[in-house]
Amino acid sequence: MKLVFAGTPEVAVPALDALLASGRHEVAAVVTRPDAPAGRGRRLVASPVAERAEEAGIEVLKPLKPRDADFLERLRQIAPDCCPVVAYGALLPRPALDIPAHGWVNLHFSLLPAWRGAAPVQHAVMAGDEITGASTFLIEEGLDSGPVYGTVTEEIRPTDTSGDLLTRLALAGAGLLAATMDGIEDGTLKAVPQPAEGVSLAPKITVEDARVDWAAPALRVDRVVRGCTPAPGAWTTFRGERLKLVQVTPVPERTGLAPGRLAVGKNSVHVGTGSYAVELLWVQAQGKKPMRAADWARGVRIAEGETLGG
Repeated sequence: MKLVFAGTPEVAVPALDALLASGRHEVAAVVTRPDAPAGRGRRLVASPVAERAEEAGIEVLKPLKPRDADFLERLRQIAPDCCPVVAYGALLPRPALDIPAHGWVNLHFSLLPAWRGAAPVQHAVMAGDEITGASTFLIEEGLDSGPVYGTVTEEIRPTDTSGDLLTRLALAGAGLLAATMDGIEDGTLKAVPQPAEGVSLAPKITVEDARVDWAAPALRVDRVVRGCTPAPGAWTTFRGERLKLVQVTPVPERTGLAPGRLAVGKNSVHVGTGSYAVELLWVQAQGKKPMRAADWARGVRIAEGETLGG
């Protein structure tokens, strides 16, 4: 089939690579978000998908909005059979959805209908799910509600951050997306409507969502930190300034600390929660690089009775 691939971040690159390597399909063009400012100089930088497409000599389309007339006209000229999508980052209007004969097929990083929305991996980790996965589905105008072509499953490990999990899902999902394109082409794969039961939503995680509530149980604190790593980054406050929490671990044998209360040992830093304590392993103070929590504690000279999040 002739394909136009739509995607933007690094997590979409494995799927593009899988389609380029498949030998069965022609990736005629790539659709991605416009160049965005990055770094201290805020210079415009192309998306990871755009960079990979340019390396492969593929035409790159960067519409400000996918409803732009020039973009729709170019898409009609290319006349793709199908448009696979991975984390493109913009809503597709009906005129765009109608152009490819087999529609737009999205690779979504959850087992639909669970965790529909922008942050499925983060929500799965924060909810304490043990199993998640990836799904390919036909895009409709609803939120991730279209019929499903296929799925793969992935275990969520006890120490997984959302970044760890997303890396594995991107690789597994790339194979799933390529297989979905194969099945659509030869007519052996039909999309199945999602069940009405089991729907959950995964809206974008805000900075406020990533603030740790020390009155919550230790397992919840751990899940928030892992779910918000690497972005937007879990955080608390210390002496009125924001402190990023890079890695913590629950310590069930350490009890008796009030929520947020710090206890500093020679090579350890514990914090009380609504249940038992967590140990801070890595933190990042404002304007600083990530460091071991014990080194941070020695540097700031934590006094008896000080707390986080006060």
